[in-house]
Amino acid sequence: MSTDVCRDCGAPLDVEYLADHKTDGKSNTYEARTPVHNASSGVSLGEGDTPCVHLKALGENLGMRRLHGKLECLNPTGSFKDRGTAVMLSVAMDHGVTELVEDSSGNAGASVSAYAARAGIKAHVFVPADAPQAKLRQIRIYGAEVHPIEGLRDAVTAAAMVYHRQQGLVYASHMLSPYFAEGTKTFAYEVAQQFDGALPDHIVFPVGNGSLFIGAFKGFCELQAAGHTGKIPRLHCVQARNVMPLVAAFTGQAWDPEAASRTVAGGIAIAAPSRQEQILDILRLVEGTAVAVEEPSIVQMQLDLAKQEGIFAEPTSAAAFAGLEEIAKQGVIRENDTVLVPVTGFGLKDEVPL
Repeated sequence: MSTDVCRDCGAPLDVEYLADHKTDGKSNTYEARTPVHNASSGVSLGEGDTPCVHLKALGENLGMRRLHGKLECLNPTGSFKDRGTAVMLSVAMDHGVTELVEDSSGNAGASVSAYAARAGIKAHVFVPADAPQAKLRQIRIYGAEVHPIEGLRDAVTAAAMVYHRQQGLVYASHMLSPYFAEGTKTFAYEVAQQFDGALPDHIVFPVGNGSLFIGAFKGFCELQAAGHTGKIPRLHCVQARNVMPLVAAFTGQAWDPEAASRTVAGGIAIAAPSRQEQILDILRLVEGTAVAVEEPSIVQMQLDLAKQEGIFAEPTSAAAFAGLEEIAKQGVIRENDTVLVPVTGFGLKDEVPL
């Protein structure tokens, strides 16, 4: 639990299973393997099993008749992060962890705080000092010790890493932990069930550190290897124009983390993603793409989702929907393609755009 990266090459770690490793997933049809040794003593708040809904009105306006949203905002703390946190903290319980450190722009911090409270683990959560007050209040209500840090998002991570090393605590990072993606991969298993094995042609994600993107890819790979599904959907990344390291790397543009500026999509405001190369490799493998969107389009899409579909998504989620237009302009998504976008977080967790 205390290892951040590979001691030899410095790359983030991933979980690999032995051939005889048993499954222990929730799904009655597709069982996901898990790194939790004692599932009966793990921590859960009933995460997952979020609905998929057909977004008819928005889809018609975007020229996509088969547009769907998966309401990850209906997870226990209001974001998809609960999937990863449940597994990561269950592994922590396996290892007897009693105190940990996390850093977050908001959603992961709230999730870790809630699940740590449930597990009886003390949590230190490092956050941007200018994070939305709604998110900071949510983190505090669960009893976590909050450490506000001035500066860009990457300064928060640096401070958290210094603290965990100085204090000798486990760094339960949703960005670096190999166990987090083992929870977010259940997104793919649910999609396979909800679409009866006929997977969407495209899935469009808002991506900062890529924990849902990477987890989904891993889940689809496992389903394919088990013979449950055929071709993996084309997975696409959307970032805010103000913070677009992945888009720049994917399209061959120059990018300097110092060029990052504030964005309303705080959940993806990561100037130097720790798993950037892994994300780029996945994009190439699945023939995906990466696009950046402007601030006004993010805010407008947040309003459109609410007024046209009754879905109040946080700006980070709205960024992915705003990216649909950019991807369609490239001719990647066609009118009759089935498209899925995760609504990654609930709108009340951020500033209301009115």
